[in-house]
Amino acid sequence: MRVARESSQSKRQRAIEVLERLERAMPDVRIELDYRTPLELLVAVILSAQCTDKRVNLVTPALFQRFPDAAAYTSASVEEVEPFIQSCGLYRAKAKNLVAAARALVAEHGGEVPRSRAVLETLPGVGRKTAGVVCIHLGGDDAFPVDTHVKRLAFRLGFTRHEDPDKVEMDMQALLPAERWMKGHQLLVWHGRRTCFARSPACERCPVAQLCPKKGVKGVAP
Repeated sequence: MRVARESSQSKRQRAIEVLERLERAMPDVRIELDYRTPLELLVAVILSAQCTDKRVNLVTPALFQRFPDAAAYTSASVEEVEPFIQSCGLYRAKAKNLVAAARALVAEHGGEVPRSRAVLETLPGVGRKTAGVVCIHLGGDDAFPVDTHVKRLAFRLGFTRHEDPDKVEMDMQALLPAERWMKGHQLLVWHGRRTCFARSPACERCPVAQLCPKKGVKGVAP
C-alpha cells in the first residue's frame, strides 16, 4: 500500500482499521505476563526487560511466593533475591532494583504501587515503558507504551518516522483516541511476536498487509 500523500485524517482512519483487523484476528489479546496483584505486575514487567515473558513466568511463581508484598522485599538482601531470577537477563541489576523499588514503595507509598506514570518512573528499575505498561493494566494514567515490537510496527505501518520511543508514543497517541491506547499497544506487541517479525515478517499471512506500506521491509512489495 502506498501512503506517500496520506492526509492526517486518512492516516488516523487507517490506524483505527489496522487495530480493528488485528483485534478480529487476535480476539484474546492480553498481556502475557502472569500476575495477581499490582506489585506482581510491577515486578514481572521489571523482569521482562531483555527477557521473554515465557521465561519471566517460569521464575515468578517461586519469587512471588517468597516475596508476597513490598515489605517482604525490604527485609531481604539483594543476594537473597538473585537466585530466584538468575535465569533472567541482567538478574543482578534487576534484583538490586526490585529491593530498592520495594523499599521506596514502603517508605513513600504505604507499600502500594502508584497509578501515576510520573511517580512510577521515580522508582529504581522503572523506565517510561515499564511505567506505562503498569499504568494501563492497573487503570492508572493513559499511555501507549513503546517496546521493540511497537516501535518496529509503528515504523513499518507508516505511523511514525522516529526511532526514539517517546516520540513514537507521541505519534501513536496523536493517531488514536485514548480509549484505544491500551488495546492498541497490546495488539501491536502480539502482532510483532506472531507475524511481523524483526527479520522475515510473514506478510503473506498478515491480516493488515493491505493497509501496510511495509516501510523498511526488504524484498517485499509495498
